[in-house]
Amino acid sequence: MKFFVYIMESLVDSTYYVGQTNNLYDRLKRHNSGIIKSTKSKKPLKICYFEEYKTRSEAMFREWEIKKKYNTDRRRKLIGSFDKSKLTVLGL
Repeated sequence: MKFFVYIMESLVDSTYYVGQTNNLYDRLKRHNSGIIKSTKSKKPLKICYFEEYKTRSEAMFREWEIKKKYNTDRRRKLIGSFDKSKLTVLGL
C-alpha cells in the first residue's frame, strides 16, 4: 500500500494544510465536503503537492517534519519545485 504526504491550498485564503493519507482522492473529497473540522471554513481546497511513501510511519514522520520545520515560505518553495504533471497523472 502507498501512503502520501500532501499539501492542500485553500482557494479562499491561500493558506496551506499538511496531512497524510493512503487515498488522496478520498482525502480531498472529505476536506471539500466539510467533514474535516480544521479545513471546513477553508474550502474549496486543492492538492498542490504530494510525496509518496511505502509505510505510514515514513509518511507520518515527513508530515511532522513539514508541519514543524517548514514555515510558509519554505512550503511555497517546496510546492514551487513540485512537478505539477504528477497531479494530472493521478487525475487531481
